[in-house]
Amino acid sequence: MRDEVSVPGSGLVAFGSFTFTDDAEGSVLIVPEVVIGRRDGVTWITVIGTSISVMPEVGQTSTPADPRGTTFADGPVDSITWQGLVAQAVERITAGELDKVVLARDLVATLDDPLDVRAPLTRLAAEYPSCWTFHVDGFFGSTPEMLVRLERGLVTSRVLAGTIRRTGDDTHDLALAGSLARSSKDLEEHEYAVRSVADALAPHCTNMFVPETPFVLHLPNVMHLATDVTGVMKNGASALTLAASLHPSAAVGGTPTEAAVRLIAEIAARSRPLRRRVGWIDASGDGEWGIGLRSAQVEGDGRNVRLFAGCGIVADSVPADGSPSPTPSSSPSGTP
Repeated sequence: MRDEVSVPGSGLVAFGSFTFTDDAEGSVLIVPEVVIGRRDGVTWITVIGTSISVMPEVGQTSTPADPRGTTFADGPVDSITWQGLVAQAVERITAGELDKVVLARDLVATLDDPLDVRAPLTRLAAEYPSCWTFHVDGFFGSTPEMLVRLERGLVTSRVLAGTIRRTGDDTHDLALAGSLARSSKDLEEHEYAVRSVADALAPHCTNMFVPETPFVLHLPNVMHLATDVTGVMKNGASALTLAASLHPSAAVGGTPTEAAVRLIAEIAARSRPLRRRVGWIDASGDGEWGIGLRSAQVEGDGRNVRLFAGCGIVADSVPADGSPSPTPSSSPSGTP
């Protein structure tokens, strides 16, 4: 292998996305033949193969077309059933079986023509510049939540838990951000998530830094409580190994983990597997893996697109608030 650029992400790279459970179908890890990269003002092309003779031509051949004739329908779980499932989860949390669980449901969008995924990706990248926009094997979206980044020995994980919608009024949104930062329900949910990430990274890291209080991350449509957990790698684990150690964190599973995963398994039996982790890893083991909870999956001939979202449920969550729009009482985690 020849890598004359020598920055994280250059050279041999694999892109992947993984379902919530290891035994579910749908997880993929792909090594592309051509990678175009850009980092800190440096741009490069990587060609991967056994018989490379000439550099391939790279360029956009057409303008992405926006979706036409979009209609929406419930997935396997309709909104009324969904509220019932959330109510069951709240009952079990109140009974002391667990502290938090992340549930998810999906909608199905049907289009007149196969989706040109470049159109929504371009829009997401433009409207959410502070997020990581991704597309792997039909799974696409933008996520503000970096499960883990490993770059030359430095480990970083951004934890998001606790969410409130923005109104578009800057003064009102500032007040909402203050209420989010003081919300005992959201702070409790956030503490669970931070603790689970710190505990999972501890065996791999030294000099860990876990902030005592979260900050409010402002996105165009929502605001999240956020904490960046950092550490220095001590055992040579790869980014993929770290991602496996962190999954499922409280942000995508719940607390305690075993009880939350059991409840998710009961509910997931009514629906199809959803992908949760997406990212890349290079030949040195560096990489980035994000959490895709509010994302989409292109299916079949491209005319059907599954849109799914996850909600962090705790004792104070209100089932009616979890469908269809996000509120602080049943707060979505993950992508915008």
